[in-house]
Amino acid sequence: MEASADARLIAGVDEVGVGPLAGPVVAAAVILDPDKPIPGLVDSKSLTGKRRLGLAEQIRRDALAWAIGRVDNHDIDRLNILQARLLAMQLAVLELAVRPVHVQVDGDRSPSLECTVETIIKGDCNIPAISAASILAKVTRDHEMVQLDEHYPGYGFARHKGYGTREHLQALAKLGACGIHRRTYAPVRRVLGTA
Repeated sequence: MEASADARLIAGVDEVGVGPLAGPVVAAAVILDPDKPIPGLVDSKSLTGKRRLGLAEQIRRDALAWAIGRVDNHDIDRLNILQARLLAMQLAVLELAVRPVHVQVDGDRSPSLECTVETIIKGDCNIPAISAASILAKVTRDHEMVQLDEHYPGYGFARHKGYGTREHLQALAKLGACGIHRRTYAPVRRVLGTA
């Protein structure tokens, strides 16, 4: 890949929300502007919530392009989590206002795209555009889970974001599954009696 204008059209892609028992899987695609570097881009999980929010704001403002793709719990159950994850990444790239010539994806599986795709293990730690995507995806999904907490009170979604914490498992046992639970995930299947 030449370091010329093509370098401006490389998108980083990452997703969050594979492990939770509830809510969507959310992916982001980001094309950074080489003329507007964003210091401090690292894997979203290693940042404080406040730092993530600040970086997300800067990414939205300074990136050449960014987009979000999401797949809800119903489609996760229908497709399986791997296919839903790949679909969310594909949707994020397709939503970009600028078409990338190359896409770098965190991990070892890639969505089907019309441009070249490179998978990079630990890309969210080492590739700034993937780090930026990781941050946007996490901030977006966390925000959605806080909103969903208002629609489905009692589960604690605003705190655990749908992950299988003790609090969540206790609420699931007490209240049963709600409209955003992934019915193919074992703890939810057990509560539904379909395990």
